[in-house]
Amino acid sequence: MNSPLPTAPRSLMNRACFSRLIDEHHRPLLAYARVLTTGNPQQAKEIVQDAFIAAWQAIGRFDVSRDFGAWLRGIVRNKWREQARRHSREVSLDEAELESLESSIRNWCGEEGQSVLLEKLADCRGKLPEALASTVDAYYGSDDAGHHAADALGIAAATLRKRLERARSALRDCLEQTPEPLAQ
Repeated sequence: MNSPLPTAPRSLMNRACFSRLIDEHHRPLLAYARVLTTGNPQQAKEIVQDAFIAAWQAIGRFDVSRDFGAWLRGIVRNKWREQARRHSREVSLDEAELESLESSIRNWCGEEGQSVLLEKLADCRGKLPEALASTVDAYYGSDDAGHHAADALGIAAATLRKRLERARSALRDCLEQTPEPLAQ
């Protein structure tokens, strides 16, 4: 996740480099967009996709002395505002809430856009027993917010809920026990 930022204008930067940067920031941006869209996964995906297109078109104007993740989040926020205006939806977050959300995202991400929290979570998820890990994957990995996760796993809905409760507890405990990375 410590990829160097592009220093050349878009016409000189290759797509592979840009694609690598996008891959590194994709999940945190989706999480950010889901908060902005009050949990609508499809709308969040559309906003993030539009933001990636806008970022590619504007990469020549990116100031390499600034944080790439913050720049992308700004584009996502602007795309969300555009969509809210276009659909005449009431914007449910004011500027103070947006700034608070931006601050939280910055705390999740270390330097160079590394998602320290997500890396810790992935490590902790890897320590879960297979039954709990597959439940977490089935529930959080689907676009339907897990409505069909129990069916996909061949278990009762009550069993799914109990496994999720145990998995969340185990992940929480693991995250609390995982030491903070040393500053470099």
